[in-house]
Amino acid sequence: MKTIVAREVIEARIVKDYIVEVVFDDLKKGTVDLRKYLGKGIFKALLDQKKFCQMKVDAELGTICWPNGADIAPDTLYSEACS
Repeated sequence: MKTIVAREVIEARIVKDYIVEVVFDDLKKGTVDLRKYLGKGIFKALLDQKKFCQMKVDAELGTICWPNGADIAPDTLYSEACS
């Protein structure tokens, strides 16, 4: 049986527009284009670049988040950035 290990984001930075480079706890890194998440629900406010740029890594959640409560599951980010 294969064991699945949940990854956590330890670093993140915006490289351009809505493209974010993420580094995970296994030290793998990659970029994710987050445009596909924007414009819906809690992510709608993040279409404003100033609000999007408020992104930070939440060590407790192990992922990126924004002051309005938006966050993206670290496993989702890992599968997109490291596949």
